[in-house]
Amino acid sequence: MEDRFALLAEWYDPTAALLRRYQLFYYPKDGSVEMFDVKNQRIFLRRTKYDKIHQEDLFVGNRVNVFSRQLNLIEYGDQFTANKLGSKKERTLALIKPDVVTKIGDVLELIYSSNLIVTKAKMTNLTSSQVGDLYVEHQTKPFFTNLVQFVSSGPVVAMELMGDEAMSIWRRLLGPADPAVARREAPQSVRAQFGTDGIKNVGHGSDSLAAAARELEFFFPTTVGYGPSNTAIYTDCTCCIIKPHAISEGLTGKILNSISAAGFEISALQMFNVDRANAEEFYEVYKGVVTEYPSMVTELCSGPCMVLEIHGADTPKTFREFCGPADPEIARHLRPTTLRALYGKDKVKNAVHCTDLPEDGVLEVQYFFKILDG
Repeated sequence: MEDRFALLAEWYDPTAALLRRYQLFYYPKDGSVEMFDVKNQRIFLRRTKYDKIHQEDLFVGNRVNVFSRQLNLIEYGDQFTANKLGSKKERTLALIKPDVVTKIGDVLELIYSSNLIVTKAKMTNLTSSQVGDLYVEHQTKPFFTNLVQFVSSGPVVAMELMGDEAMSIWRRLLGPADPAVARREAPQSVRAQFGTDGIKNVGHGSDSLAAAARELEFFFPTTVGYGPSNTAIYTDCTCCIIKPHAISEGLTGKILNSISAAGFEISALQMFNVDRANAEEFYEVYKGVVTEYPSMVTELCSGPCMVLEIHGADTPKTFREFCGPADPEIARHLRPTTLRALYGKDKVKNAVHCTDLPEDGVLEVQYFFKILDG
């Protein structure tokens, strides 16, 4: 008997305006998939080899694309699948403090190299009372006031990390709370590399699964509300999207490092799961103009993307030049140090989207940070 993983998946059918449910079967032996229509009790897709889904994509809460259908994986279909794929998967909060937000690329590099996935991310400014709520267990400690003051002094980046034993891996990556101790005992840790003292010590990690659930709910509410607001400023800005293929290839940290090294200021950052209707709307200006339009839409909604507001004088023009020609092949010949030359694969999977027309910079930023982020 060969292994078969089963998951329950939902797909929003825009034509009928209905949520349709399928059982999605995945056969690791040959990477094939099969879909069964739950309502109509019949096979929807016969077993077909499909190399765009991998075993590590199959976890509850993820989105996968099967022949351009964006499926939300909502639960494991049987005990075997739950035991095999879900047992050690954990979610934890990683909070990057104000002193290291500019080094977010380096931190992401370490996260990806430890086989953790970033499933949510948001740059935000916390008020003193929000920081007090977040660190409620430290309320009686002598350092509490300084901690609240520091964490509310500038933007922070909150991330949901997911993976096998994510909580302990992230805490190990952070290292001991005191950077001086970290430099002695864990010189490779983030705090050893970037920390200053017990308060300015790079970041925070949940210390139990219960704390992780509470802290993630604080930043990324699953119920009503949006959590702390984003940091977009909507003036002198342009929009950059790190595309889903670049995120799944673990290039996010490298791209962010390249942007910072080139002197651009990232004034807002957030991960989005864009659905097909929104992707079509966002790219509408390219419809009928660019032959790759349908593929661009499919790529943008194929998984999480990271949207950045880049701030500064004349950024739409200078940042567009920094991204390079849309075709990475041409970029590698003409502008080998540009983002698309370094990280792009083809005209659709070209690492990043950037605003083309200067007058659209604010509009594109608003589309994500005002409209989609509510």
